[in-house]
Amino acid sequence: MDVETMRATVRRLLSASAPPEAAELETLTQLLRGHIAVLIPEVQAAADAMPEDDIPRYCALACIGEAHRKVGIDAGPGLPNQLAHARRLARVVNALVDHHESLG
Repeated sequence: MDVETMRATVRRLLSASAPPEAAELETLTQLLRGHIAVLIPEVQAAADAMPEDDIPRYCALACIGEAHRKVGIDAGPGLPNQLAHARRLARVVNALVDHHESLG
């Protein structure tokens, strides 16, 4: 996993002074979807290795559920809706990376 690339993609959407143009936004959204597809099984495996009553495990599993839900949502028409959706996906990637790192 290339965590640095994942974090850079997240930063481009969450800390940019100017939002990306439509074409770049589409590319970033697809990158985020790919990152999520890679992260979910990694975080799941790390969580499965933890005891069932472990709170970080429970939090990671909840994050995975939220990631599945948000990936399945349609962005809706228009650039503002697409940007909001991409930012939600970026926050999911950020949280999944955090869980992956905290679970070891």
